[in-house]
Amino acid sequence: MPGIDESLLEAMRLPGARGASVVDWISGLALGAVGDAPGGDVEATAAETAELARLATESGALALTGGEPGGPPDDDRGGPSGKEPPVQDLIITNADSYHLLRFVTTTFDSTVFVHLWLDRHEGNLALARIRLAEMTDRLVLG
Repeated sequence: MPGIDESLLEAMRLPGARGASVVDWISGLALGAVGDAPGGDVEATAAETAELARLATESGALALTGGEPGGPPDDDRGGPSGKEPPVQDLIITNADSYHLLRFVTTTFDSTVFVHLWLDRHEGNLALARIRLAEMTDRLVLG
């Protein structure tokens, strides 16, 4: 099971990857980073993307609406088990790049996400989303 560094290196092997980081959305701190960061400052990028993540996870409009059909009802801590963040990922696009924020499900409080910055012309957003989901499922924190 890969840790933060191995997972970030795996993310950087995706076509068009410019940079990747693991961020705690409560503190806004980067727990690990590799490659470039928008604006050149990893910590500033971590803090700014943490604000987006916090807004998405705390928004009532983006919350789950009662769990999976036929599944258990959601509790007030996120997904059906209370360990999953209420949002799986965020995709932000601009003229020359994609930003993919994938929330990491953990056995504790799930306040971590992976930020992948992709070149719009070289990257494949669909492939990146699938691979990032697989990667975060295997990620071991700690």
